[in-house]
Amino acid sequence: MSVLLSTAYWPGLPYLKAVLDADGVTIEQHEHYGKQTYRNRCSILSANGALRLSIPVKKVSGVKQAVKTVEICYRENWQHQHWKALISAYKNSPYFEFFEDDFKVFYTQPYSHLLDFNTAQLRLILKLLRVQKNIVYSESYVPADLVTADTKDLRALCDSDTAQILPSAPPYHQTFSEKMAFVAGLSCLDALFNMGLGAKEYVLR
Repeated sequence: MSVLLSTAYWPGLPYLKAVLDADGVTIEQHEHYGKQTYRNRCSILSANGALRLSIPVKKVSGVKQAVKTVEICYRENWQHQHWKALISAYKNSPYFEFFEDDFKVFYTQPYSHLLDFNTAQLRLILKLLRVQKNIVYSESYVPADLVTADTKDLRALCDSDTAQILPSAPPYHQTFSEKMAFVAGLSCLDALFNMGLGAKEYVLR
C-alpha cells in the first residue's frame, strides 16, 4: 500500500514508520500550507528537554499558499542556529560523528523552497538507513474522503504534537538519559544519532 504524507522538517518516528512500511510514498505538494505545524519545524532533545526548531518562511499576506510555493526565508541566520543546536544536543551521541557531514550540508547550502529542502532530507535519511523507496509528489490535491483505497492518507501526521509519538514504542537510550526521563515525540534524528542503523529496526519493531 502507498502512503500520502505532508512534507515535514526532519519528521518524527510515526512519519518515518509510515514511509518504511509503504510500497510507495507520495508527498502532498498542493495542499494549503499550514502555520505552526511540523511542515517547517521539528523537536530535538537538548540538555534542558525538548527543543523546537522552526524554519522561517516567506509570508504572502492574504493568500493561501500551496506547499510547493512556500519559500524559505534567510533574513535571519537560522541555519547557523539550528546546526549549533544540533551539535549541542547530539555531539556526544554514539553516531553523530558518523553522520555529521551528511547533515551539515543542509545548514551550509541554501534551498529556495521548503518542499525541496524537506524532501532532500527524507531521501538522506532513507539512504543512511539503506532503504530504497520511490518518492513522488502529488499531481493534484485530493480530499481525504476521495483518497483511493490503495493509499493510506497520513497527511495529518504533521498537524499535532500527539501525532509525533510512536505508540507502544519502548524507551531507548538518549543523550541526556542520565539526567532526565525518556522524551518521546522527537524528530527521527534523535533515534538516528543514538541508535544508528538500529533506528530502522526500532521503528519497524
